[in-house]
Amino acid sequence: MSSLALYRDDNPATPLLRTGDGDEMAAILGKIGVRFERWDSPVIPPRDAPADEVLEIYRPYLDQLMGETGAGSADVVSMHGAGEGWDAARRKFLSEHVHAEDEIRFFVHGHGDFVLHVDRQVFNVRCTAGDLISVPAGVPHWFDGGADPDFVALRVFTNPDGWIARYTGDDIALRFAAPDDKRV
Repeated sequence: MSSLALYRDDNPATPLLRTGDGDEMAAILGKIGVRFERWDSPVIPPRDAPADEVLEIYRPYLDQLMGETGAGSADVVSMHGAGEGWDAARRKFLSEHVHAEDEIRFFVHGHGDFVLHVDRQVFNVRCTAGDLISVPAGVPHWFDGGADPDFVALRVFTNPDGWIARYTGDDIALRFAAPDDKRV
C-alpha cells in the first residue's frame, strides 16, 4: 500500500504525519512541487515481462507524460532480490542527491521508497504498483528499494544520458535508515 510519512529532519524516530490516502498524499506532496498520482491500467504485464512489452502496454500514459514534461525517453528497471551488483547500486541510490531534471518513476510491480529532504522535513513516500512520482529537479532525495528489492518501474528521462546524480554530501540518509538496513 502506498504511504507517506513526514518527519522533521532532526527527529527520525517520531513522524509528524502518516497517511495512506492517495489524495492526501498528492495534496501534501504537491505543496513541495512533487507530482504523485495513481494510474489505472486495463492491462498489467506479468512481473517478468520483457521491457519492450511493458513499455508498449504503458505507451499511451508515457506519450501523454512525455508530452507534458518534454521528456524524450523511457526505460524499464526491474529488480527481484539482492542479486549481484544490488549492494553497490543501493548505496548509490541511498546517498542524498539531486538531479538537473525531474526524476519520474512509475511502479508497475512491487515497491520502493522515495525519500525527499525539503525545508528541514523528510517526506518518505512508499510507492507501490500503480504509483507515479515525479521529483522536481534540484530536490534533495534518495531512493530505497530495500535490502531485498522487488520492483518493476518505468523511468522517464529528458537527458539522453539517463540517470545522473549530483551528491549533496549530507549523511541524512544514514539517520533515516530502515531498521533492516545493513549500512549503519
